[in-house]
Amino acid sequence: MDKNTFTGLFLIMAIIAGSIYFLKPSDAELKKERLVQQQDSIRKGLIKAQTAAAKAAKTDTSKAYVVDSALLKSPFGAASVGSEKVVTLENKDLLVKLSTKGGKVASVELKNFKTFDKKPLILFSGDQNHFGLNFTAGNTPINTDNYYFTPSAPELKVAEKDSASVTLRLSYSPTQYIDYVYSLKGTGYKLGLTIKPTGLDGVINNSGNINLNWAASLHKQEKDMKQERQYSTVYYFNTEGQVDYLSETKDDQKDISDKKMAWIAFKQHFFSNALLVKNSISRSNLAVSTDVADTSDVKQMKADLTIARSADGSVPMEFYFGPNRYSTLKAQGSELQKLVNLGWGPLKYINQFAVLPVFNFLNQFNWSYGLIILALTILLKLVLSPLTYKSYLSMAKMRVLKPEMDEIKAKVGEDNPTLLQQEYLKLYKKAGVNPLGGCLPLLIQMPIVIAFFRFFPSLFELRGQSFLWMHDLSTYDSVITFAPIAGVSHISLMCLLMTISTLIYTYFNNQISGATGQMKYIGYITPIVFLVTLNSYPAGLNYYYFLANMLTFLQQYLIKFMVDDKKIHAQIQENKKKPEEKKKKSGFQARMEEMMRQQQQAKK
Repeated sequence: MDKNTFTGLFLIMAIIAGSIYFLKPSDAELKKERLVQQQDSIRKGLIKAQTAAAKAAKTDTSKAYVVDSALLKSPFGAASVGSEKVVTLENKDLLVKLSTKGGKVASVELKNFKTFDKKPLILFSGDQNHFGLNFTAGNTPINTDNYYFTPSAPELKVAEKDSASVTLRLSYSPTQYIDYVYSLKGTGYKLGLTIKPTGLDGVINNSGNINLNWAASLHKQEKDMKQERQYSTVYYFNTEGQVDYLSETKDDQKDISDKKMAWIAFKQHFFSNALLVKNSISRSNLAVSTDVADTSDVKQMKADLTIARSADGSVPMEFYFGPNRYSTLKAQGSELQKLVNLGWGPLKYINQFAVLPVFNFLNQFNWSYGLIILALTILLKLVLSPLTYKSYLSMAKMRVLKPEMDEIKAKVGEDNPTLLQQEYLKLYKKAGVNPLGGCLPLLIQMPIVIAFFRFFPSLFELRGQSFLWMHDLSTYDSVITFAPIAGVSHISLMCLLMTISTLIYTYFNNQISGATGQMKYIGYITPIVFLVTLNSYPAGLNYYYFLANMLTFLQQYLIKFMVDDKKIHAQIQENKKKPEEKKKKSGFQARMEEMMRQQQQAKK
C-alpha cells in the first residue's frame, strides 16, 4: 500500500467516525422515537382486534371477541364493530344489493330500463338511504341500521327458475337474534322480506309492534329534473281502499294515526319503491323534501312506521321496485295501480274507464306510439262529432242573426245594456235560437280535454319512445336551446306547432261565430298562455293537442258542406211566424228574462 492510498483510507475512516459522533441522536429524540413505536404498536393491536371481531361475526356468532369492556356490556355491542359487506340477489328484472351494515337494501338496479342518458337505472344508493328497527334494549336505544349483520349466504345469489333467498342476522347472543330473510323470485319486481326476532321478548321493550324507519334519496332518471320532481312524492294506501299523497310541489310532512295503512310508496315520476306489509301499519309519519341544489337526486323521502307483528312475532312484508306502468302495477295486487295519478274527480274516471282501455287496445297492434296517439285522437273526435256538429250549427245561427242584432244595437244604443240584452233575448226567442248552443257542446268536451292533460304525463309507455324529430314523447322536445331566461332555456317545436294551430283555429272559429269586439280577441290569449305553460310538458301531450286542432279543422270543413246559411235563415224566419205559445223557451232564456226584469224594476 503506497502512501497516498493509506492517507485516503485514513481520511474516510475519520469522516465516518466524526459523522457517527456528531449525528448521534440526543436522549430526548430517542425517547420520542420509542413513544412513536409504542403508539404504532397499540394502533396495530386495535386494528387486529377489530378485524378479529369482524371475522368472528362472519364465521362463528357463538364466540365473543372483546374489543372494549364498555362495548361488551352494551346490548348488541359486538355487532357495533365490523366491516360492510355486500350480498347480491338477482333475477331477470332486478339486481338487489344487500348491505351487512344495517341488513338493508343498499341499492336496486332495474335491469330492463335505462336512464334518459342510457346509463344503468339505479333507484337509490349511498349513505342517505336507511332502513332500521327502532327499539330499546334495557336502557339503551337501538337502531339496527347502525349495526352489522351476518349473512348466511355467499356474496352472490341468482334467482333463475324458482327463487333465491338469504338471511342476514343481527346477534344478541347465540340464542337471541333478529333475522332479515330476503327472497327473490326468478322474475318480477317484488323482493320479499320477513323480519324474525328470536328469543328477544325479554330484551326488546315493545307492545306487539315494531317501529321501522325507512328513508331514501331517489336518483334522477329523466331528462327534466323539474318535471320529475313535479310528479314525485310519498304515496300511501289505507286499509279502507283510499290512496293519498304528500305535496308534489313543496316540502311536506304528515302524521297519520287515525287510519291503518296497507302500503307506503316513495314514488318518482316513472318508477316507485313501495313497502307492502302483510299486517297493518297502525301509525305512520311521512315526509318529503327537496334539495334544490342537488342535481343528482330528485327528492328525499322518509317514513317512520309502526307495524303490527304476527302471532309468531314475525313481520312479513314485500318491496316493489319497478315501473309505474298501470298494467304492471295492477298485476302486483294490493291496488298498487293507484300510484298512477290519472286526475281527480270525473277526470280520473274518464282516463281509467275510457281513455286507458282504448289506449291499451290500440297498443296491441304494436304501432309506434305516435300512430297510437293519432288513432286515439281520431276515435275521440268521431265519438264527439255530434257535439261538434251541434256547436257549429249554433254558431252558424248566431252568425245569421248578427245583422238583426246589429240593427237592435243601433236602435237601442249601448247606454242601456240591460234593455239591449232584453231585446236580444226577444230576438233569440222569436228565432228559436239558444245563444249558448255553441258553448255547451264545448263545455261538455272540456273534461275530456283536461283529462288528457293528466293522462299523457302519467303514461309510462311513452317513456323513451321516439316519433319524427321527438326523441322522447314523455318529455319536451327542445328544437331551440339558449341561456335560461326567467327559468326557460328551450323552445319546444311541438308546443310551438300546437300554439300556431290553436291561433288559426281561433281565427276560423271567430269567422264562423261572427264574434266582434273584445270577444274576438279574448280567444287569442289562451294559445299564448299555452305556449308558456306547456313548453316543458311532454311532447306527446302537445302532439295530441296539435292533432286535435288539425282534425277539428277537417271536421268543420266537412260540416260546412252540410250547413247552408240560407236554409238556416229561412228556418229562423219560419220560427218567427210561429205563435208565442208554441215556442219552447229554454231554461237559460227564462232565467235571463227574469234577471233582466228584476234589474229593470231595481232601476225604477
